Amino acid sequence: MTVPSPSRSKTLESSSAHDWWRQASVYQIYPRSFYDTNGDGLGDLPGITAKVPYLKNLGIDAVWLSPFYPSALADGGYDVDDYRNVDPRLGTLADFDAMTAALHDAGIKLIVDIVPNHSSDRHEWFREALASPAGSPARDRYIFRDGLGQDGNEPPSDWKSIFGGSAWERITEPDGTSGQWYLHLFAKEQPDFNWDNEEVRKDFLTTLRFWADRGVDGFRVDVAHGLTKHLPETLPPEIEMPGMASEHGQHLFWDRDEVHDIYAQWRQVFNEYDPPRMAVAEAWVHPSRRARYASSEGLGQAFNFDLLTADFNASEFRSSITKNLAESNATGASSTWVFSNHDVVRHPTRYGLLEGPAGPKTHATDTGAPMAGGARDGKAWLLAGAPEHQLNRDLGLARAKAATLLMMALPGSAYLYQGEELGLHEVAEIPDAQRQDPAFFRNPGVDIGRDGCRVPLPWNAEESAFGFSTTDPHLPQPQWFREVAAELQDKAPESTLNLYRKALSLRRSLQGPEELRWIEEANPQVLHFVRPGGWHSITNFGDTAAPLPAGKVLLSSSPLPQDGTLPPATTVWMTG
Repeated sequence: MTVPSPSRSKTLESSSAHDWWRQASVYQIYPRSFYDTNGDGLGDLPGITAKVPYLKNLGIDAVWLSPFYPSALADGGYDVDDYRNVDPRLGTLADFDAMTAALHDAGIKLIVDIVPNHSSDRHEWFREALASPAGSPARDRYIFRDGLGQDGNEPPSDWKSIFGGSAWERITEPDGTSGQWYLHLFAKEQPDFNWDNEEVRKDFLTTLRFWADRGVDGFRVDVAHGLTKHLPETLPPEIEMPGMASEHGQHLFWDRDEVHDIYAQWRQVFNEYDPPRMAVAEAWVHPSRRARYASSEGLGQAFNFDLLTADFNASEFRSSITKNLAESNATGASSTWVFSNHDVVRHPTRYGLLEGPAGPKTHATDTGAPMAGGARDGKAWLLAGAPEHQLNRDLGLARAKAATLLMMALPGSAYLYQGEELGLHEVAEIPDAQRQDPAFFRNPGVDIGRDGCRVPLPWNAEESAFGFSTTDPHLPQPQWFREVAAELQDKAPESTLNLYRKALSLRRSLQGPEELRWIEEANPQVLHFVRPGGWHSITNFGDTAAPLPAGKVLLSSSPLPQDGTLPPATTVWMTG
């Protein structure tokens, strides 16, 4: 079976400068946990600049930068105070410009997070709304409603926040009396914007131009499916929250058809630049509706998280790959592949969990996002105190490397998360008093939160904070970080870090038309496909060795025996 490349009529404007993102290797940086240069325990923008040589040597094409804006960190920076500035704890606009220039000088593009569904409650607009009367233009930028019951003491509806508790928060009016309620689908510190308000729409266009003018090459759009909302005067009670289940675009606040009018405006702004700015949607929607986010009239690309939520299983992987390549062919977009990010349990841990109560199938938030995991998500394992005997670290890492090497062979964009090139597992041993994620505090005993994948990186085995900072980091690092520090792995030819470097270098040289052809193997646990030019990827998902076809081995995710077989949990790249 051959999965064809997109027809030229359906693709975005085609040139190496315009479509660099189609098969890019993108490295996500969570800036507060990357590298600290001023000794306050928080990573910062100068820290990213200092590590540009590391990023260049890794072989990535672009950096995706998680929010770096001024924020109270009620949700890890996704509660934004000012969309056109830098958090002073992380640097200045001058530091941002220096970082951008350093990345560009190294041939690395820059994608920044944009958070349009909600601001923080410290945003100047929200402070103005609190100081203004009900029905005022200031309040119309957000979603305010009168309460129910005697004196409006009850919230306007029974809707629940993604992070637990009510999706409504009552304010105190300027005269000191209890007043209206505002909608927050996430933390109460994240009031939702009213995207029916023209001022909100125009201001975000200004923000997009502000960063594009500073050299930003693209945008990752947070909660891209959540902007437009239809809230009738009489709100229905408890409703079905998940957006992924809907195919009709008429949910009250997830994935409504009108959201694409916003992205059509954004596309006009992106196309004002040469080359046009790219964008990728974080849109947890029904698969049949993802194409509109990825269209050339909209954002151009949308994350698919299907592999992230799949078990380490040949059938699941093949089905997901086939479906998503067919979808990208139909839309003219490129597909996206990802296993780990700032919201999920790291994939070496997911793949290393043993069967049983520690390995539930899939945990997802009410939007469908596996915020604390994915397949075998680790949620129960973490909540149970992370017993070590339920995690096979070596097996998990072997599977993760095999899956990642397979993913890098696929046509489309490969999105990597900081630290996965070091083979990092999820950090389980974080005391409750040091956790930061609101999901943990709003759902005690139910959701462990996302802090375990956001622990600062280990750079040097012998320095304080493993080279991340000269003081205690904002999240505690485990002692086993000493064994996986980047400096040690740099000197070890067979390390996970050097495997990533080799894979990313080969990936760039071997890329061709966005198509693949499946090769049928007698063993159903072996997944084998070939890319144009005769580049083969073969993965053994089984528990026993499988025959390895004849050919020249380019790279293997684990050492190959001399008997001509492919070990379990191993991917090999070869030419026929």
